[in-house]
Amino acid sequence: MIQAYQQRGSRKNRVLLHVFFWMTVWFITSFVYGYEKQPVFVALESNLMLLPVHMIYFYTVTYVIIPKYLLKRKYIKFFIILLLFAVVMPLITRIIDIFLVEPNLDAYLKSFGYTWEKVQGTKWERFSNVVYYLNAVKGANFVVWIGVAIKFFKSWYQRHHAALQAELNLLKAQIHPHFLFNTLNNLYALTLNNSPKSPEIVMGLSEILRYMLYECNVENVSLKKDVEILENFILLERMRYEERLDFNFTKEGDLEAYQIAPLLLLPLVENAFKHGAGEKLGQAWINIELEIKNEILTFKINNSKPEKIRTLIEKNGNIGLGNVEKRLELIYPDKHQLKIFEEEDMFAVILKIDLSQRLNP
Repeated sequence: MIQAYQQRGSRKNRVLLHVFFWMTVWFITSFVYGYEKQPVFVALESNLMLLPVHMIYFYTVTYVIIPKYLLKRKYIKFFIILLLFAVVMPLITRIIDIFLVEPNLDAYLKSFGYTWEKVQGTKWERFSNVVYYLNAVKGANFVVWIGVAIKFFKSWYQRHHAALQAELNLLKAQIHPHFLFNTLNNLYALTLNNSPKSPEIVMGLSEILRYMLYECNVENVSLKKDVEILENFILLERMRYEERLDFNFTKEGDLEAYQIAPLLLLPLVENAFKHGAGEKLGQAWINIELEIKNEILTFKINNSKPEKIRTLIEKNGNIGLGNVEKRLELIYPDKHQLKIFEEEDMFAVILKIDLSQRLNP
């Protein structure tokens, strides 16, 4: 029932858009292609007579000729039929001009004692006038192909948006099993040692998964809420490493005032724990700084480097960071900076996002 209601609403919106388009065409053509020495109301009346020709031409090309021939790669038939319409429709326009539009305008001009040269001669002479016909060709095709161009752009945009959204959903979905795999590994290690912290980890994991499954199916989430989930994850990880990890997390700025694409920061923290603390023998450290200033989110994270020197990006199994890079390119094009540094004893990632002008796919 809800789906049917949404479909009716969508159809209604399409009808309203088409009505608006043709109303716009009517007004514009009345001023641009209106006859000389006629007031606005006469031009509107004249172009209203020609509007059905434009509409028939447009809908035939858009919903019959293009889908039936062009999209099915029947190119020869497409060009022949299209050429036929491009020739015939202006002829129909000239017939309407000669029998309806021009007599109406001529009568108006005669009431002011003005003789209009265009209506001089027989109907056949006026119909066969090449200049008048070429003007009709220009008028008919200009309106129609403007409409076709708008239709094609709209279709391209919708498909492009759908493709981007599908890719984003896939990237977001990859976070769930990646995060779950790492956390279950941590839980398994604790249960092997009969750690009393195991139930607490299960509860923390449940809260994070609930957020991922039920609150992240939107384009934006509260930055404050996303950071809270980040802190829950950090708490679970710190339980595992206990005193072996030196950890610092500082926050500055009003987190409640901004929104962000969900789960962008979590993979960066995952990487720091996995590649910094998880693979380093002895004492490990992780420092995280989050700052909101002038509507710019700055997220800095650096961690101790594993003794086996391997580049963070190239490391086998590092899904998270590559995932973040792709999502940033899709969601915040030209509105983010992601820098990765590798030194002898540390990795560092600096992410900056302009939260004032988020660009949706």
